[in-house]
Amino acid sequence: MIGVVRFAVPPSPADRLAIAVATEPERSRPLPPGQREEAMRHLLQTAGDSGIGLVATQPEGDVERMLGQAWPFPSPFRVTVRTVPLADGLDRVEARARRSLERMGLPRGDAVLVQNAADLAGAEGRALWDRLQALKARGVFRKVGFIATVEDGPGLLARRFQPDVVQLTCNILDQRAARAGVIADLAGQGIEVHLASVFAQGLLFANRESLPPELAAHGMALSRTRRRLAEARVDPMQAALAYVLTLPGVASVIASVASSAELRAIIAASHAPTPDIDWDALALDETPAALASRPRLRLVHAA
Repeated sequence: MIGVVRFAVPPSPADRLAIAVATEPERSRPLPPGQREEAMRHLLQTAGDSGIGLVATQPEGDVERMLGQAWPFPSPFRVTVRTVPLADGLDRVEARARRSLERMGLPRGDAVLVQNAADLAGAEGRALWDRLQALKARGVFRKVGFIATVEDGPGLLARRFQPDVVQLTCNILDQRAARAGVIADLAGQGIEVHLASVFAQGLLFANRESLPPELAAHGMALSRTRRRLAEARVDPMQAALAYVLTLPGVASVIASVASSAELRAIIAASHAPTPDIDWDALALDETPAALASRPRLRLVHAA
């Protein structure tokens, strides 16, 4: 009898890629209603065909409704939902999380994430967590987690609440979550780690003259990073994806996309060979607070 030799198929970068659909005016040109839905269907089809399985959503704007009208059938996607602020009240938080699924036409979601980890640190933090755990127990969501910054102390919060998922900001300009061992700590606790803002809100693709006033002081450092990438003959998008996709302990890398064209560029960049580059030399010495909150710039310059 002749045995069959099976070769292991190496994982595709798309296995860890996730998408968050961006609709800000800075990122996408306005389209008539009918064309908007068609563009969303095309984007989702591109994602599904590429093996991307996770879509990260938020309650603001009209993205949830648009997704609900554009899912392919059968849908290959899992969905994460963010809560509204705890200041809106516990009942509102729970109702809005359910409403997110209704708007997307989904019977259940993969995960519900507390949008601001500071809500968990407050007096009603445990009550909020218990509400979300009750949704998990009822089968409305498979997992419960939170979104945090390094300053929130996500490792300590994780030990207190034992989440299934934690979403962090990490990119080649702001490497603190990796350097400080936060990702390794969470992964060591058996937590699914998602990384967002992997393109540094578009700053990797912005020239010094186009920086907003609050980031002007970092123009020289950003120019230095871009120059180092150019000297290494590495495209900024390829570098951004290579850095986060090679970090140990990361389950999903969330790329913000405004069109199927952007997504195709991201997928192509994710398959590029990993560059031989000193990642530490690319980080900003002092990460500006505005980096986490400013509007995202378009990615087309790196496509």
